[in-house]
Amino acid sequence: MAGFKLLLSQSRRLSLPHFSSSRFLSLHRSLSSSSSDSQSLPIQPVSYAPKPKDPPQPDQTLQSTPPEEGTRSTLSREDLRYVKDVPNISPISYPTRVAPLPEDRVGEARDQESEEMARESRKIQAESRAWRTPFRVAAEEEKVVIPFPMLIMPEKKNEKRPVLDLMDAIREVKGNAKANFDETVEAHVRLGIDQKRSELIVRGTMALPHGAKKEVKVAVFAEGADADDARAAGADIVGGVDLIEKIASTGKVDYDRCFSTHSFMKRLYKISKILNQHGLMPNPKQGTVTKDVTKAVKEAKQGQVKFRMDKTSIVHVGIGKVSLSEEFLRDNVGAFMNSLLLAKPAGLKKTSKYAGYVNSFHICSTMGPGFRVSIQSLSRAADHYSKVYLNA
Repeated sequence: MAGFKLLLSQSRRLSLPHFSSSRFLSLHRSLSSSSSDSQSLPIQPVSYAPKPKDPPQPDQTLQSTPPEEGTRSTLSREDLRYVKDVPNISPISYPTRVAPLPEDRVGEARDQESEEMARESRKIQAESRAWRTPFRVAAEEEKVVIPFPMLIMPEKKNEKRPVLDLMDAIREVKGNAKANFDETVEAHVRLGIDQKRSELIVRGTMALPHGAKKEVKVAVFAEGADADDARAAGADIVGGVDLIEKIASTGKVDYDRCFSTHSFMKRLYKISKILNQHGLMPNPKQGTVTKDVTKAVKEAKQGQVKFRMDKTSIVHVGIGKVSLSEEFLRDNVGAFMNSLLLAKPAGLKKTSKYAGYVNSFHICSTMGPGFRVSIQSLSRAADHYSKVYLNA
């Protein structure tokens, strides 16, 4: 009402004809009456039916032809740039093709192809028959049934092998020697000696009763009666001061074994460096400094074998070939054990022959496994060798 009064006052002030008091009053009455009527009449709620959803339209973004004029297009402006100049492409259907069967071919062509296939099959069979081994051919002809290979279980690492008698061990070694050459029978002895003590090192030589016959060139440093005995025993080189001067001037050594008497050792220090280079310097521990020159030369001619303890207190030596008989190998083992007992250091505690000296003894072939041998059977073999060969 305040607004209308303000409007009426302004119209009077401006003297507007269309805003007269009568008109204002009639307008005021009509508004007041309509407001009173609206307050008296209740407002009825109106509900509308839900709008039905349009059916899904197919994707028209990939249409190949632009839409006709007067119709609304669903393509974007960028799609129309690429589509409007594309010509109409009508789908083309091709008839299904079926591969011809062998019955549909011409008779001559079919016969020619069958002949080529038969010729090719005969060629393949001939090639496969040529590549077959004689064993397979014989097996197929005789219809031999080849047994399926057996599964061999591997040996356990921590499993201890039994200790065998010497003769049983020799039989096992000969049975497991399957190489295509005559293998060497080897003996490996672990000694109970501290390798740090140099004065207890075990070394020596032995003459195998059934060793390989090999020509050995022997030189003896002696004079007088010992020189005559060496020549009679079969020594190849016998000399004294003249032989020493010759070696010192030339520096050449052309023999395999070297022996000397005790009285002649002082003169050999002049050429000791040359002899040590070839491992021929006479040594009392190895039996090359001896009083019995005749025996030493004869044993060297038979074929003596050197042995020496290594850094792990083990002695490795070959005692014959697999082709030798079991009795010959037993005699060779006895000879080795006898020489090993003779080379026992003097500073070692002598509890018995073997206790504290020989801890274990193994025998094997070059390519075969090893077998442990009992100390009792080794003692019997050494006693048999001393009775048969040394006391004869």
